[in-house]
Amino acid sequence: MCGGRQARSTALGSGPSLAGVRGFESHPPQSDIKPRAELVKQLGSFRDEIRKLQEELKLKNIVLDKYENELKRYRSAAFLEDDFEGARRYSKELIKILKRGNLVDNYKLLEELGIDPREADMVKAVSTELENLEAYGLITSSPRGWRWVG
Repeated sequence: MCGGRQARSTALGSGPSLAGVRGFESHPPQSDIKPRAELVKQLGSFRDEIRKLQEELKLKNIVLDKYENELKRYRSAAFLEDDFEGARRYSKELIKILKRGNLVDNYKLLEELGIDPREADMVKAVSTELENLEAYGLITSSPRGWRWVG
């Protein structure tokens, strides 16, 4: 029974003090306390920096979109020329989408490629690419879409 009393007395507070444990000091050091005005000023500067970084990110995303569109146009140029001679590089994205084995309709295909259906040149380039793949026997077309058979 003697052990039970000792356990109870430790649990009631006669045990070691938590004053020396980090985070349990009775009074935090004065250097950690900042005046409210300084905290408000710091918060304002953080908000300004966040706003500035958001604007910068928005501009970079716009530039990135323009570069990606320009790259798509450059890669599709070979499919827009009727008298093109030489090797054409097919879109890896297009092949990957078709190889999934599912039937893919034209609108879904354009959406997955990130092409706006109103961009006539890009749509024509994809159509030519699809027609060439079909001529090689790698895909088949139906009224409902395209399927990889290659």
